[in-house]
Amino acid sequence: MSSPAFSPTLATPRATVRRGSLRALLPGARWLSPVALVVLWQLASTTGLLPEKTLESPLGILSTAWDLTREGQLPQALLVSLRRAAVGFVIGAAVALIAGTFAGLNRAGNAVIDPPMQMLRTVPLFGLIPLFILWFGIGETPKVLLVALGVVIPLYLNLIGALKGIDPELYEVADSLRLSRWQRLRHVVAPGALPGTLVGLRQSLGVAWLALIVAEQVNANAGLGYMINNARDFLRTDIVVVGLLAYAVLGLLTDAIVRALEAHALRWRDGGSPS
Repeated sequence: MSSPAFSPTLATPRATVRRGSLRALLPGARWLSPVALVVLWQLASTTGLLPEKTLESPLGILSTAWDLTREGQLPQALLVSLRRAAVGFVIGAAVALIAGTFAGLNRAGNAVIDPPMQMLRTVPLFGLIPLFILWFGIGETPKVLLVALGVVIPLYLNLIGALKGIDPELYEVADSLRLSRWQRLRHVVAPGALPGTLVGLRQSLGVAWLALIVAEQVNANAGLGYMINNARDFLRTDIVVVGLLAYAVLGLLTDAIVRALEAHALRWRDGGSPS
């Protein structure tokens, strides 16, 4: 008597359950390697393989962060750095959105705006620090402008790419429906350019924090960079690491905010309506 032929449909539910179980475990598994690194770091510090002068242990850094928070030094530095980043981001985003819209939707605007932007893109951002100090002094202005400049280029380039990537057939449909200019912007341009613009927003936020780190190392009298500089002078690696972790946490939080905004604004891609 011949054995029954194997039916792939019998294995499908079991394989589906197995794949579902693996997907359920993935979010927790992503934390395994960071936790393992912290544990190894703590063990190396405890056993003396990693001297305290070279790098403080994770428990020591947590204790330092608590002390700085209790004394008010860390919250004050965070507020100063957040204010600089926010002002610089608003300025840079406004310039990028205005310039990108004109250059992306108008040939004359593209001819006028895009060449200077492309030239600015090739200039080393941090190489402008000496000029900014000469032009604007050592106050808040050069720090804010450096952040703004870091925001402009990534957001502008992604907005231009998003506008140029809109399907031309959508414009033909808009013409056949005799949509007004405002209706075209609302129903064709804005939904088509929004995904690329949000990608540029995330990139520009990352560059903004990098620019702020460098800007706050130059003649700052407050902020996270000032705290790190003082700690460097006194060989306090624990405070240096706390300041760097604060930058990292701020960057992750702002990126999470943009990702949540992206999920909300682009929910129509999952079957909803863009209007």
